[in-house]
Amino acid sequence: MITGKQRAYLRGLANDITPIFQIGKFGIEENFLIQVSQALEARELIKIKVLENSGLDTREASDLICKKIKCEGIQAIGSKITLYKKSKNKPKIELPPAKK
Repeated sequence: MITGKQRAYLRGLANDITPIFQIGKFGIEENFLIQVSQALEARELIKIKVLENSGLDTREASDLICKKIKCEGIQAIGSKITLYKKSKNKPKIELPPAKK
């Protein structure tokens, strides 16, 4: 679980990122989840665009993906989702320390 300060830091990093995936009419399938999981392992922070024909709300899609691949939903605003998951092999993003 990440803190509000860490979440704000990640939102700032995500400002310049463009979405690398789209959720369309086929929704969230197993193959899609595998690709998102691999992208998170490589990048740690990604954006996904939710198209209108997906039939999913942005928050709903974010919650579903986070539950399935155990990542953190950083932001779900408009039609874009920002996700974060610390890499097991090569962590790149240094989060601010959590308050005690």
